Amino acid sequence: MSTVHDVFDRPSGTRPVLFVLSGPSGVGKDAVLSRLKQTPVPLTYIVTMTTRPRRASEVDGKDYHFVSETDFKTLIESDGLLEWAEVYGNYYGVPARDVETSLARGCDVMVKVDIQGVANILRKKPGAVTIFLVPPSKDELFTRLKQRKTETEASLEIRMNTAAQEMEAMNTFDYAVVNPEGN
Repeated sequence: MSTVHDVFDRPSGTRPVLFVLSGPSGVGKDAVLSRLKQTPVPLTYIVTMTTRPRRASEVDGKDYHFVSETDFKTLIESDGLLEWAEVYGNYYGVPARDVETSLARGCDVMVKVDIQGVANILRKKPGAVTIFLVPPSKDELFTRLKQRKTETEASLEIRMNTAAQEMEAMNTFDYAVVNPEGN
């Protein structure tokens, strides 16, 4: 049985690896990253930028870098993002400088992106290792999204329809990992 260390271990002297974690909204990407940060796996975690409003439980610079739409568009124009996408009416992106600096120091890097962002990263970083986080079931995903209490009924329906489409991309990833509740 493979462990988390098997996936992230690499021989010394080899080039650092860019890991890209993705999956449908509500699948638990943040929870998985939080647990992974508690392990001794030596990864540099890149904080994503977004223009969406900060939720009450979120900390700027830890959960996301919350920026204005103007600042975000300036980064797009200056090629300051490794990838970016408009998702559910807000912009999200990975700061290129943070990734490049960490890789140049020899650190393995983990980024969390929307599914459409994965293809953009692979165009710039074809050696990136992609990981698709899968919900145990459609019903479980619906329950998780509903329990967050951050969605209206209309936005919940949009996210569920989008998740169904995103699941079709699973076979294009290097790894697919089922994320059962509480594990």
